[in-house]
This record gives sequence, C-alpha cells and structure tokens, in this order.
Amino acid sequence: MKKIIIINGPNLNLLGKREPNIYGSLTFTEFLDEVKDKYTGVKLEYYQSNIEGELINKLHEVGFDYDGIILNAAAYTHTSIGLGDAVKAIETPVVEVHISNTFAREEFRHQSFISSNAKGVVLGFGLQSYELAIQSFL
Repeated sequence: MKKIIIINGPNLNLLGKREPNIYGSLTFTEFLDEVKDKYTGVKLEYYQSNIEGELINKLHEVGFDYDGIILNAAAYTHTSIGLGDAVKAIETPVVEVHISNTFAREEFRHQSFISSNAKGVVLGFGLQSYELAIQSFL
C-alpha cells in the first residue's frame, strides 16, 4: 500500500471560508474524506501548519520513508528558500500543488522556491489538483 502525505501551508486551514471565489466552499477535511473514500488502496495522511519551521520539520520527518509527498506550501512557495532546500534534501518525491493558477495571479506568485526540486507541479485545477498529484504516485 502506497503511503502518501499531503502537507498544506499557511491559511489553508481556512479553506471553505477563505476567498471561496478562488478556493471553493469545501473545507479541506470534507475534501480529504472524499479522496480517502476514492483511493482506498492508499494510506493517505494529512498535515497542515501556518508555521514555516514546522513544515520543514514535517518534510524532514516523512522525507525518507513515504512513497510521496504532496506539498502546497501556499505563500511560503514564493518566499521560503528553507522549504525549497528541505525538498531538495529529502529522498521522497514531492509534487508541488496549488489550488489556483498562480500564474494568473499577482506577479510575486509566479516564482517558486520549490518547483526546481519537485517531481512535478500541479496548479489551477482547484482541489482536484491534489487528486492529480495522488494519481502521479500511483
């Protein structure tokens, strides 16, 4: 059984409430329950933090014995060299995910410190971006 973890960064705990025109009205917990029901052959875990160092610590913790990491670092994608370095330092492949199309948003969101060290990037497909990332590991 594949072991995959979704790691979400800052403000993604507000999904369902935060800017529903961009992020939708479904909470991440509701979405995750649907995905777990759909991918019963996958051990799917979830972690969310608004704190950069905690995200780095989680990557270090799971980065050597999981089959895949799905990382939505949110705003830290565009600011955190430390998260990019953490992705580079671990062995588990990482797929960078974004709910919105970051290239259709503000210019500062066009840069990622994670992409160059990721297995791939999925963005702009709403919460389905996470499912596409899961499928890339199967």
